[in-house]
Amino acid sequence: MFEEGWKVWKRGYDAWEAQANQVFEAWLKSPLMLTPAGAMMSAWLKARAQREKAMGVWWSSMGLPTRADQDRTLHALNDLQSRLIDLEDQLHDLRAEQPPKGGR
Repeated sequence: MFEEGWKVWKRGYDAWEAQANQVFEAWLKSPLMLTPAGAMMSAWLKARAQREKAMGVWWSSMGLPTRADQDRTLHALNDLQSRLIDLEDQLHDLRAEQPPKGGR
């Protein structure tokens, strides 16, 4: 009995989902929905850029590094770390090529 009720509910849900998907897909592709959503997103991105610029000015005025300063520093550290690893690999290769000292 439970199995039959589940099957009936599942068929009804599947029918509703198919219709709802068609409606939602048409709505989401509609210029009536996309135009205001695009405008809202553009405004949000502009406000976010202005906020980040203002925060950068504020941090700089306090004598603290901005996000851009931190990114440059992290990039330089990463570059130095990569070079150090390369040098360690080269040193390891050179030591492996040399015969052991001491005649043993």
